[in-house]
Amino acid sequence: MSTHTHNHHHDPEKMKAIVNRLSKAIGHLESVKRMVEDDRDCSEVLVQLAAVRSAINNCGKEILKEHISHCIVHAAQDGDEEAIVELNEAIDKFMKTS
Repeated sequence: MSTHTHNHHHDPEKMKAIVNRLSKAIGHLESVKRMVEDDRDCSEVLVQLAAVRSAINNCGKEILKEHISHCIVHAAQDGDEEAIVELNEAIDKFMKTS
């Protein structure tokens, strides 16, 4: 965890929309969990897991866009090179597939 702090100025409406999307993904994942508990068809479970993964990836993409358009713009204006390094590290971790 970095000790570097940024002055965050996020769009409250966009952040609210991201939180709502995450809440829907959490609900969807809970329903997939129930599918497994109910011994539902594995193919159905895999399709639903793919949908949850897609929803989470889309949330990540929106957070990344928000971060670039606000935090990174401000960091660039302030000459904050560490923010760029941290962004690159975060992108590497986010894009890593297992």
